[in-house]
Amino acid sequence: MEKKALITGIAGQDGSYLAEFLLYKGYQVHGIIRWDSIFTTERIDHLYQDPHVNNVKLFLHYGDLSDTGNLERLINQIKPDEIYHLGAMSHVKVSFDMPESTVNIDGLGTLRILEAIKNSKLPIKFYMASSSEMFGNNAPPQNENTPFHPRSPYACAKVFSFDITRMYREAYGIFACNGILFNHEGCRRGPTFVTRKITMAVAKIKAGLEKKIYLGNINAKRDWGFSQEYIEAMWQILQQDQPDDFVIATGESHSVKEFLEVAFQYAGLGDFKQYVEIDDRYFRPAEVENLIGDPLKAKNKLNWEAKIKFDELVKIMVDSDMRRLNLAAPGEGDKIIKEKFPDKWWKVD
Repeated sequence: MEKKALITGIAGQDGSYLAEFLLYKGYQVHGIIRWDSIFTTERIDHLYQDPHVNNVKLFLHYGDLSDTGNLERLINQIKPDEIYHLGAMSHVKVSFDMPESTVNIDGLGTLRILEAIKNSKLPIKFYMASSSEMFGNNAPPQNENTPFHPRSPYACAKVFSFDITRMYREAYGIFACNGILFNHEGCRRGPTFVTRKITMAVAKIKAGLEKKIYLGNINAKRDWGFSQEYIEAMWQILQQDQPDDFVIATGESHSVKEFLEVAFQYAGLGDFKQYVEIDDRYFRPAEVENLIGDPLKAKNKLNWEAKIKFDELVKIMVDSDMRRLNLAAPGEGDKIIKEKFPDKWWKVD
């Protein structure tokens, strides 16, 4: 029988790619979306089919991570083999403005799902999307044994989710795993995240639609990878014989300033400094300066290793945003995807 997967946050960057990947693998995929007066499913619209059509594999359900009864009903109704918990208030800066809501969704939302799994008595495998932000300013490189030092409400909630996932694994025997994913970007990244904000600005400046981009701490360094690769790692984590926790990263660190340099040069715009203004409102109350993941465990146990490196990631994203504005993209990013992923399972945006 085909496997069933339930994805929270299916309408987000990771959720949309994961839905594509699992459908490619032959799964029946169920996704939870929040009710809104406007449609927020743009990233998965190309996957959706009317439920009255025969052999439909993707089903969407309204739900909310703050609604215990709704989550329990959906899990008992769907009876998934695997749950991928990606749903969250995922913007670190915004979490300082909405700390209570962030902790309720990103922390207690995980507890609600684990309780529903426990009470269902179904043999469900659970994947928790943890975050490199949990490490804060602890010295890099960070691995599965590095202590946590969260420096935002978002990171604090993710630490709770990590710990409660591990506790339910140890206390109740649930196949519950944490994937500590370092920054992973792609062409469906939200426009308020710094990487996509930059590549969108590059395209708009190239098209003459904008003149400036306003940013915060451009000296912050992150371990940036390619989202589609990280999706495959999520799936591999749940295919292991025993539940475990894994760092998923490239092992390299680059600053926002470097991202700007590569993006503007690649688009033929020259020195980024003529386009960038620093705005204090984009600084966090507590900054995280440098995150570098140590992916050795994932390499040894999952046989997973990042193919896309930093410069390549930037070029892929710039190409995509230039195409969205009907500009002639340089095209190196497209060539990289064709060369490194000849059997790609996702729709190129």
